[in-house]
Amino acid sequence: MENTYENKLPITAWAEDDRPREKMMLKGRQSLSDAELIAILIGSGTAKLSAVDLSKHILNSLQNNISKLAKLSTKELMKYKGIGEAKAVTILAALELGRRRKEEEQVNKIQRISCSKDAYTIINPYLADIQHEEFWVILLGRSNKVLAVSNVSKGGMTSTIADPKIIFKQAIEHSATNMILIHNHPSGNLTPSQQDITLTNKFIKAGELLEIQVLDHLIIGDQQYYSFADEGKL
Repeated sequence: MENTYENKLPITAWAEDDRPREKMMLKGRQSLSDAELIAILIGSGTAKLSAVDLSKHILNSLQNNISKLAKLSTKELMKYKGIGEAKAVTILAALELGRRRKEEEQVNKIQRISCSKDAYTIINPYLADIQHEEFWVILLGRSNKVLAVSNVSKGGMTSTIADPKIIFKQAIEHSATNMILIHNHPSGNLTPSQQDITLTNKFIKAGELLEIQVLDHLIIGDQQYYSFADEGKL
């Protein structure tokens, strides 16, 4: 592949207000592009690429999609020339902090759940960037007030185990009256499997005995979701 960056000037030769750190100090963090923010994290580029150009190269290879960047592993990031272990870890740590902030904001923002979209808005930050299946539950009190958002299990690429005993124990401990089940499909395919359907029915029957209603079961995948309740499957 032809290198188009050979004549690029190093960041130190740029005008002061064009350098990422100086630009942030002068104009604020909102003025920086995604590549400039990443450049601040990695600090330096290579002999032929400035930190900004290296950041642009990485983003360009990912269709300028920050979500795709967040899903990379440390080893995958280190495949880019100029990104060693320390830089890869720094980038992923910063993205994880951003994810956790968003997660916290969404949980605080919605105190009561009135529809599947409310549940999705709360849970999506937890599941957006992971490449394995996880099972979560949102426990609700009277008037569907959110009592807890809990990770029940972690699995592999195609499955995870949800133990009703563990989930209903948590529900009883929180004095929950309702719950919403959630798991993700890393493949992005939202179609529920027969196992998903069987598991949902199992939870519904157990909930009836304990007087804890299963309001919905969401399947999360690639910024979309499937709702058993919305589809009339409960």
